[in-house]
Amino acid sequence: MTPVQKIAGLLVVIAIACFSTWKVQDWRYGERLAVQSGLHKDDLAAISNAAAAQARIEQDKRLGLEGRLQSIDEAHFKEFSDAQKNISRLRDRLATSDLRLSVLLAEDSASGCNLPATTGTVGVVHAARRAQLDPAHAQRIVAITDAGDQGLIALRACQAYVRAVLR
Repeated sequence: MTPVQKIAGLLVVIAIACFSTWKVQDWRYGERLAVQSGLHKDDLAAISNAAAAQARIEQDKRLGLEGRLQSIDEAHFKEFSDAQKNISRLRDRLATSDLRLSVLLAEDSASGCNLPATTGTVGVVHAARRAQLDPAHAQRIVAITDAGDQGLIALRACQAYVRAVLR
């Protein structure tokens, strides 16, 4: 064998060794990459399952809150409409003179200027003098108390809303 053939043979052996080493490395790294890819897929599946579970929990909380707020809203609407009906009945009774509003008079014995009390009225306070209000004034007083009642109902509704949201 000539030295050129020896060198050529040696180069062929080196090339085969390099190619084999490269192929073996490719198989080993390919296997490692496949294992890492599988682990990565498992991690991603676990993360997405956890996110989906958290989203379901948050959605259940939101639906529960919406249900509580709906029931609070219905209760306050009923309270508001009942108050409106009561005020409407009171206004009707005042307009038809079926009902008269009166006020207790303070008796000032020093001035001697007591207004006459209405006759035949029955009340809780005995021997107290009362003066009946003009129907127009009574209507204005009822309107003022109606606005106050509406404000209190709205305030209670807002407080209930805030309590429900903060839970």
